[in-house]
Amino acid sequence: MNLSLSRFNVGSKLRLVSDCRLLFTGLLLVFPGRSLVTADESAPVSLDAGPSFYHEIIPALSRLGCSSGACHGSPNGKNGFRLSLRGYDAKADIQSIVRDELGRRVNVMSPEISLLLSKPMMHIHHGGGKKLRLSDPEYEILRNWLSRGCQVAEPASACTGIRFGPSDQLLLSPENSQQKLTVWAVFADGTQKDVSTLAVYSSSDLLVATVNDHGCVEGVGRGQAGISARFLEHWSTLFVTYAPGEKTPFKPRLQQQNVVDELVGQQLEQLHFEPSILCSDEQFVRRVYLDVIGLLPTVLEVHSFLTDQDAHKREKLINSLIDRPEFGRFWALKWGDLLRINKQQVSSTGVQKYNRWLVKAIDENMPYDKFVKELLLSQGSTFENPPANYYRTANNLNDATETTAQIFSGARLECCKCHNHPFEKWTQDNYYGFAAFFNRMQRKPTRRVDEMVIWNSDEGEVVHPRTNQQMHPWLPGVGIVNDESSGNRRITLVNWLTSKDNELFASVEVNRIWSHVMGRGIVEPVDDFRDSNPPSNPKLLATLAADFREHEFDRKRTLRLILNSQTYQSSSTATDGNRNDDKYFSHYRPRLLTAEQLLDAVGAITEQPEQFRGLPAGTRATQLPSPDLSSEFLEVFGQPKRDTVCQCERVTEVTLSQALQIANGKLLQEKLTSPDSRLQRFLKSEYTDRQIIDELFLAAYARNPSEQEYLAISSHFAKRNDRELALQDLTWALINSNEFLMQH
Repeated sequence: MNLSLSRFNVGSKLRLVSDCRLLFTGLLLVFPGRSLVTADESAPVSLDAGPSFYHEIIPALSRLGCSSGACHGSPNGKNGFRLSLRGYDAKADIQSIVRDELGRRVNVMSPEISLLLSKPMMHIHHGGGKKLRLSDPEYEILRNWLSRGCQVAEPASACTGIRFGPSDQLLLSPENSQQKLTVWAVFADGTQKDVSTLAVYSSSDLLVATVNDHGCVEGVGRGQAGISARFLEHWSTLFVTYAPGEKTPFKPRLQQQNVVDELVGQQLEQLHFEPSILCSDEQFVRRVYLDVIGLLPTVLEVHSFLTDQDAHKREKLINSLIDRPEFGRFWALKWGDLLRINKQQVSSTGVQKYNRWLVKAIDENMPYDKFVKELLLSQGSTFENPPANYYRTANNLNDATETTAQIFSGARLECCKCHNHPFEKWTQDNYYGFAAFFNRMQRKPTRRVDEMVIWNSDEGEVVHPRTNQQMHPWLPGVGIVNDESSGNRRITLVNWLTSKDNELFASVEVNRIWSHVMGRGIVEPVDDFRDSNPPSNPKLLATLAADFREHEFDRKRTLRLILNSQTYQSSSTATDGNRNDDKYFSHYRPRLLTAEQLLDAVGAITEQPEQFRGLPAGTRATQLPSPDLSSEFLEVFGQPKRDTVCQCERVTEVTLSQALQIANGKLLQEKLTSPDSRLQRFLKSEYTDRQIIDELFLAAYARNPSEQEYLAISSHFAKRNDRELALQDLTWALINSNEFLMQH
């Protein structure tokens, strides 16, 4: 073959040599029969083959950040060079690195001038900056691979997982604040290899512990963190505790009422966080009403509780609230958010029927495993069998797959549609294997307006979009499932999911219950369970989940256990000994009332509850079956539209619109000036100022005013010539206070 160099614009001998080398490399790759590059990827690697593309080059590029989502691992790559995210598609990466652009990215004759090395070393301009140095182990691995001919043969034994050590628990202190970690790759043939220099490390809480690229952990501040290591698609996490030294004084103040207090107390003692004292009866009665039924206690209910001398009155109140009809309606609101119950999704008729089924299931304390089975195995008419609406909101293959995984397993799988999960063990293959359980779901409108029928077909397979392979059903911890005896794959899925051997199923639900009443999950966010996002108290979560399973998935029992603990009943006032704790539950976590709670609370203090068109009289905002039936006030204060299953859809941050609404909004003004309001009742009665002030404080705060507060209010009344305006001022001031707006 005669090769002409006339088409090259050669500026110097050096450039000529470089261009010839690049051309020669490209020809070697185009004609691999005489190349240094192994064309047959199934061929065994020779003894001098050098680094493995699969087990060393891909991890090295991942470790350098080249295949991250912000760099060449983005969907469109960077500057014409695209890699699969974190190396999930090795064959595509081989094509991109070795063969694309006539092999211009590699130079087997002079590895040092390969673009694969010269760009990250900034010998040639690189948009990502300097990523590689001569002293880095990644440099030697890449250079060695290039010099050995860019071998891309598949390894003889696949990596099946990793081990992370020296142990799964580390205790660090100011006297011993650092620890070097080691990662071993485990292969199918039983061999192991130290891959510490190729693993990628991360910390779940940088305020507790940091970890550098070399796997050295350093304690920073009091607490517990998860240190994760990733090699290829494999993850492993160990827990690091950083605590003050033994000489630090610590006096625990938390009384142990049950196992919750025992396990929370053990952690607080280890971390030297001082528990807050028990909250007052006034704080408790307001808190537990809002947490259990979503409503403020009435003045009569507050007075009855405060004057009760029974030593067990808190336990009695908890039991009575859980047995009230408002309980099922309020907790159905929470599940309505998760199940996306709204008119657009399931129709007006469907909303009412679906909500009534939810309320009934919660009121009757349907075991959680049965509750989930009725949802996931549902079929038939969405009107006659309301749980079938689950597949009306999860209205396609991907939606059903992702919704089920997120709600019941705490796994966020959206990104796995296109690539391996960047922060979790789930792979793209796992996603489509899990999706195979839902591929046969069928949906069809009926002749009745807005009705739909759901059924399970006997055929239909999922095809992997990247490999074009037919995917068999797959389950975490089980693998591929080939049982077709039932004809309905969902039965296999649900039996695995709700099994008492599946610790994750129980853990996700008890964590959700904990979050509802404690203001923060043991795992946070509550629907994001992964190795790189460990629980703040692993023993507590495991114990609650075990108790949940042992008692037949009784949700009311779990709720009672939490509410009766001293942990739940602790004061929301932080002390000098726990002010820096925001996740170990040394004190109750104050938070804003939800939109629905706040609207009901404003209605309660003014005795002007909101009326909702089309719903029975007396329906409260915390009992709404759908957000479509609500008001502008609720939208401003963060009521979700129920478009997603993520609890993050409910806004919890304070906004300017909220401040304007509660300070000058039309709704509050109308309720304060209504002729039927509490204020008008006061004006028509013979109540003294003291009686009126006491009642308003009990209605708003579940407590009497302090003497200082009473004197200040009396002084304001004396300056106001108009008693009605004075009462409006007082009520407005109470509603606009943090004590009213917060759950504490």
